[in-house]
Amino acid sequence: MLTKRQFKNIAISFVLTIMATPVMGQDLLAKQAPIDRRMKAVDSMALKRLFQAESYENPAADLYNDWNNRYAHKATVLPDSFRIDLRDFCMPTTSRVLTSNFGARWGRQHKGLDIKVYIGDTIRAAFSGKVRIVRYEGRGYGKYVVIRHNNGLETIYGHMSKQLVTEDQEVRAGDPIGLGGNTGRSTGSHLHFETRLCGIALNPALMFDFKNQDVVNDYYVFRKSTYNRESAEATRLRGVGGKAVNGDLDIPQQSYASAEPATSKGARTHTTRFHKVAKGETLSSIARKRGMTVSAICKLNHIKTTTRIRAGQILRYN
Repeated sequence: MLTKRQFKNIAISFVLTIMATPVMGQDLLAKQAPIDRRMKAVDSMALKRLFQAESYENPAADLYNDWNNRYAHKATVLPDSFRIDLRDFCMPTTSRVLTSNFGARWGRQHKGLDIKVYIGDTIRAAFSGKVRIVRYEGRGYGKYVVIRHNNGLETIYGHMSKQLVTEDQEVRAGDPIGLGGNTGRSTGSHLHFETRLCGIALNPALMFDFKNQDVVNDYYVFRKSTYNRESAEATRLRGVGGKAVNGDLDIPQQSYASAEPATSKGARTHTTRFHKVAKGETLSSIARKRGMTVSAICKLNHIKTTTRIRAGQILRYN
């Protein structure tokens, strides 16, 4: 039978044990915290490298279905709206002199802006991305370069005297990509500069202000419903002589549009449709909404059924 003194000692030991347990737990948590922070940093770096690798392989993959070095521009159906990030830009040339606007010219549509440069002037990449085309076209662009950027745009640089990059090369905003020239269908040395979204030419004056050597804003939100009015206003504000011209959005019905003359008289037509992912949507909910299977959507977009989609992502569904 326990004496009163023994019982008291046991009770005190029990209380001290209980009091020490949270402290031990706190010590374990404190020791684990630096490990957790290091693992989080490692995970973040691994994810960053993965995203960089995916962007390099196919910039703006959410918006374009393929990567090829064949066509200068391949027209697909535009989303109704799309936000283009203009930050981290570089002006393609330091020249502030525009010689021709975007829009109707000599009975045809001029798809870009002409900027006065001299033979040998450095031409630079407007944004970071990957070079898709480096080619010569005698009856059109001359020596030209096409770059697909991570922000969804493709830019075209025409009439250069020399190209300084190769196809599939990764470039950063401001990297030299060529030298000013007068090659191809040109009547004097200049840079022909185009900005395209899904292969469709957009007025560069909506985004670039060459006279002030700056972009118009941090972002440009393209909207089909307001584009034509905005394009005319951009030309009035930032074009040659401040005069607006007809620059209607020209969306071809052919399955592709190329800088080169078409070689096929029977180009097939089709309508490609896209779904912009809303917050909370899943592949299953999108498939139900569009009357398709998840596997069919995955096949069209070259993704897996386990791929996590995010709000704002563009998915093809036919």
